[in-house]
Amino acid sequence: MHYDQSWMGYGIVGGIQAGLISALVGLLLFLLFHWLGRRDGWSYGPQIGWSFLLATLLTASGDLWDLFYFNYGQLQSLQLLKAKLALVHDPDSIGLRVLCELLGVALGIYLGWALCSGDWKRRFGRRK
Repeated sequence: MHYDQSWMGYGIVGGIQAGLISALVGLLLFLLFHWLGRRDGWSYGPQIGWSFLLATLLTASGDLWDLFYFNYGQLQSLQLLKAKLALVHDPDSIGLRVLCELLGVALGIYLGWALCSGDWKRRFGRRK
């Protein structure tokens, strides 16, 4: 699903912005599934799995689909290709944006897991 990317930058700046959005969504979804999982007795596996799946669907699925479509889709004419490329924000850096979105989801879930596991001071604090 595409969200409005018209305000985003191009190249690495747009990739970092998309990655930060994905990290925030991943963190919030992990916190939601951690709350549900503690109530229903889930381990960390389903919490992380469902968080990654939903965060990827919400933030990266549109760009992933465009990346797949432009590589494997049967574009029959140059006019169709131009029309499809006109709908994509920054088609030159779509692969970079997808990579940043997937890394952002993983980073957000890792931060949520580190905060919820109880030993975040050891993970992020100073070591003496």
